[in-house]
Amino acid sequence: MDNMIIKQHISRQFNNEMEQIRNKVLAMGGLVEEQVELATKAFMSSDAESAEKVIEQDQLINALEKDIDHECTEIMAKRQPAAFDLRMLIATLKIITDLERIGDEATRIAKMAMRLEGGEFYQDKYFEIEHLLDMVKEMLNGALDSYARTDTEELVAITAQDSKVDREYGSITRQLITQMMEDPRNITRALDVLWTARALERIGDHACNVCEHVIYMVKGKDVRHLSHEELTRTVNETSKIGR
Repeated sequence: MDNMIIKQHISRQFNNEMEQIRNKVLAMGGLVEEQVELATKAFMSSDAESAEKVIEQDQLINALEKDIDHECTEIMAKRQPAAFDLRMLIATLKIITDLERIGDEATRIAKMAMRLEGGEFYQDKYFEIEHLLDMVKEMLNGALDSYARTDTEELVAITAQDSKVDREYGSITRQLITQMMEDPRNITRALDVLWTARALERIGDHACNVCEHVIYMVKGKDVRHLSHEELTRTVNETSKIGR
């Protein structure tokens, strides 16, 4: 962890507890990233085995959320942390909620993939999803990396991607509606793609939420519901927040 931000406490045990929480959050984030990719690939390739793995991992992610939640609450009760330590614990509680919801969205995609197994497989015809998946993966990875480094430098660029994800989702929706209107035989396939695209768009929203929680953790400022311009100004402020 960044020694410029996270001070060394008199209690070595306190340091260890905070580091343990951080490592568990990153482990949970890694599992969620894997879920998103596996679920979407399972949908595009009709791979039931990968879909089953995603569904199985969801239980592990839920257990991690409960475990981290309990540890954060215990530290707040026993240690009565202040300044950055308190912000880190509060932000962590919010981050794991968003990560768990990302896992839920991935699980929905995986369940759809399993439902479609054995049906008509549209080889190479889920191209709309691939670009959206790449964008969302980049956002989620960047948000988790910023949490790991307690650094807000890249967060403005990451949150800016959300508007691109929204535009891509809107474009996919319009294309699919056109396809359904032109030929009713496209309806089933189009609806499957639409629901998967919607899940990916929601994952992008949750990745943005993680970014906002990291900004609160590092800067001590609540940037929820700010415009992109206001968020940029907040992140670029040079004033130091009390640790």
